[in-house]
Amino acid sequence: MFLIHVKARNETPLRERDSCIEVFTMGKQGSPRSARPILQNTNSLFRTKDYHIRSSSDSLGASTDPSIGRRILGGDNYWNSKVVLLHGLKDNSGKFTPCKGVYVGKKHTWFGRNVKPIAFILVLMASLFLLDSLMVSIFGSINLQGSSPTIPSDAHEDDNVVSIHEERPTVQMYGRLLKLASMVLAEKEFKQDSLNFWNEPYHQASKWKPCADKKYRTTPGKPDKSNGYIMVSANGGLNQQRVAICNAVAVASLLNATLVLPKFLYSNVWKDPSQFGDIYQEDYFMRILKDDIDIVKELPPHLKPLDIEAMGTLITDADIVKEAKPDDYITSVLPLLLQNRVVHFLGFGNRLGFDPLPPHLQRLRCKCNFHALKFVLKIQKVGSLLIKRIKKYYAAPRQLDKQLLGDFAPGISPKQHNIASGPSRYLALHLRFEEDMVAYSLCDFGGGDYEKKELEAYRDVHFPLLIERLKNSKPVSPVELRKLGRCPLTPEEAALVLAALGFKPETFIYLAGSHIYGGSSRMQPFTSLYPNLVTKETLLTSSELAPFKNFSSQLAALDFIACATSDVFAMTDSGSQLSSLVSGFRTYYGDGHAPTLRPNKKRLAAILSENRTIGWNTFEDRVRKMIEEGQRVQLRGSGRSIYRQPRCPECMCRS
Repeated sequence: MFLIHVKARNETPLRERDSCIEVFTMGKQGSPRSARPILQNTNSLFRTKDYHIRSSSDSLGASTDPSIGRRILGGDNYWNSKVVLLHGLKDNSGKFTPCKGVYVGKKHTWFGRNVKPIAFILVLMASLFLLDSLMVSIFGSINLQGSSPTIPSDAHEDDNVVSIHEERPTVQMYGRLLKLASMVLAEKEFKQDSLNFWNEPYHQASKWKPCADKKYRTTPGKPDKSNGYIMVSANGGLNQQRVAICNAVAVASLLNATLVLPKFLYSNVWKDPSQFGDIYQEDYFMRILKDDIDIVKELPPHLKPLDIEAMGTLITDADIVKEAKPDDYITSVLPLLLQNRVVHFLGFGNRLGFDPLPPHLQRLRCKCNFHALKFVLKIQKVGSLLIKRIKKYYAAPRQLDKQLLGDFAPGISPKQHNIASGPSRYLALHLRFEEDMVAYSLCDFGGGDYEKKELEAYRDVHFPLLIERLKNSKPVSPVELRKLGRCPLTPEEAALVLAALGFKPETFIYLAGSHIYGGSSRMQPFTSLYPNLVTKETLLTSSELAPFKNFSSQLAALDFIACATSDVFAMTDSGSQLSSLVSGFRTYYGDGHAPTLRPNKKRLAAILSENRTIGWNTFEDRVRKMIEEGQRVQLRGSGRSIYRQPRCPECMCRS
């Protein structure tokens, strides 16, 4: 018996070993075999629709099973996974021959008793191998069909697949700086000095207090008799409409007129049918301004039938110069108002200048923007929910929170206060890198020929006037445009600025808008440094967002709230209306504790132009100095927007 045992271990005949190998290689013919787990996983990448766009190698490479590649190549893990089915036959006295799974015991009677179970298991193994090969051959044929350009008949399924297939590669313009930033963030090597961009650096900011709603003896009251009615149909999105409303209030006061509650024009760009009452509280608006002007919700019955256009009192933006002065309205609009008792401003975008303007009208503008325009309860409620989803703990509501959120401003209970070490913080970022902004800029963003052609096609459709102007002017090169600071900041550039300022990788960042040109191919450099990126779409459920669907202005109001009430607000384009209005709100109500970060795009372009040689410490120092200079406390300059820079005697009071 001992001799037989030795022969079984060391002298197995070649023919016997070959028969063993044959058992384990059944079905290993034709195309490579896929992993068995796909037979039970309906979410596998081997679903029928994926074969319309993926090659065999792509599908296998994308699998979530890390051992699939080794199995296909015949590695050890593959064979061991099959052998495990026979491990139940092994006991303490038994051993395996080179043909794994065939048992040789000390007594031949054991084999006789168990020959049927062994045969059954071997047959089961062979059946599984045959089934495996059959499935591979079926899926392989589908995969080959998928390599053809035929479009699948199921459009719904195809939409999702195509978006995956057409995902662009990651675009990076500053790979070296990104690597440096990543290393510094990972090693937490930021300087622990007095610079802290979570707070405003200048104490003078807290000395300015809101007072546009204060009554002055020098302020003229409402006239005893109205000269007529002013109607306004504002165009644009939420922020353009807000400016138009405030300007309309000032013009109504200037002309001693009664203001009809403004209407909003429907735009093919914004595609939002929202009206004043869908966004702002009408009664509150009228009550706050009742001592300054008369406001009615609609024209009196005897004036409704009038054909205003035929009467010549329909005034478009073409009839009034941009940044018009008060005298322009007195000389051209007042006579029409006195004659016909009603004037309709159609559009009214940016048609009242900031200077020169009587102090009481300037103050009225501020009062309208910062006090009278309050969001409806539906927007306040969901806006508060947004903030609660980002923050873990809340301090006592600030004046800024109360103005924007009303009774929904989050508070903190005594129990929470004992647990919390302090309120959590988040940074809000308005990243102006939408397709229209990118295309209009005429800049190069490193996306290659495909991107250039795509943006050219967009300009041809959406900016025909720009195309005509370019034909009659000398073109400015993309390199020169970048040097002049005319190019929108990419997500990659925004991430580098935040890293240079010392914001840690765990910082929660709220992204306003979220329709970034290029999608994940552009956002990947940003999220590689700052993964805690959230939007209203990720923070709110589909049911919570449902009431705002197809209402872009109402969605923009949620972004406005999240940005204005954030601990830090960072913008990439100081010229955008949202950034201007949000930064103005934070200045007016922030009490010196609502920092705003404004990069100088021209200076930043000069810094980034040295990306191949500049050291990280030098890059950090220069970026910090740039941001610090933008945070200096300054009075509003002549001609500057009072909505963006309210630090002036007409809007705020210095304590």
